[in-house]
Amino acid sequence: MPTSALTSTLLARLSAAFESSRDDERARSMSAYMRDRFPFVGIPTPARVAIQREAVAGLPAPGERDLVAFALACWKRAEREYQYAACGYLRKHVGRCSAGFVDTAERLITTKSWWDTVDELAQSVVGPLVAAHPELRATTDRWIDAYDFWLARTAILHQNHSKVRTEPDVLFGYCLRRAADPEFFIRKAIGWALREYSKTDAEAVERFVREHHDELSGLSRTEALKWLRRRGRVGA
Repeated sequence: MPTSALTSTLLARLSAAFESSRDDERARSMSAYMRDRFPFVGIPTPARVAIQREAVAGLPAPGERDLVAFALACWKRAEREYQYAACGYLRKHVGRCSAGFVDTAERLITTKSWWDTVDELAQSVVGPLVAAHPELRATTDRWIDAYDFWLARTAILHQNHSKVRTEPDVLFGYCLRRAADPEFFIRKAIGWALREYSKTDAEAVERFVREHHDELSGLSRTEALKWLRRRGRVGA
């Protein structure tokens, strides 16, 4: 695993601050909310964000090597707050990454996988990477057909923050490619991605849901039209 002086310093600062804020009772509650898939230190989000902000204070901006090292080091830690810290750091500095960082992103997506980290990586890391490096479309084209449904979910969601820069043909094509998938997290992702795009092009989403009514699951249709229905538009 790559290492860097910046990674060592930042991880040491985080570890000290996390341990001083450990709350075992809250940690049990947080773990239960995540179906006991991961242990937690027990730090609520606002406090954790403040700790992360203080931990990076005064440190130089990271390079791609630092980002790889820090993310992988955080993924090796047991408590979930470390993975959240890595996601936040990557979100802030993803613009410093080359197209090659997608290999690290794939490793993170497919390790300790759950919606909390996968969705953040999809929207705030993979999305910006693909936007900056169009050649990475080949990667999301591969992911949408992956056996690991977290990769497919990432492909579906990675344009969620793109708004007018969304590639609708890609979005709609990915939704159709996995429309018949029985996996809840895929069906939910399809609906969520369509709902986000409906805020940019309502007519396109309404038309897509109407034309593919029988192919999309009920969950995907309901989620896709939720925002439009709240605004009094007629859904499919």
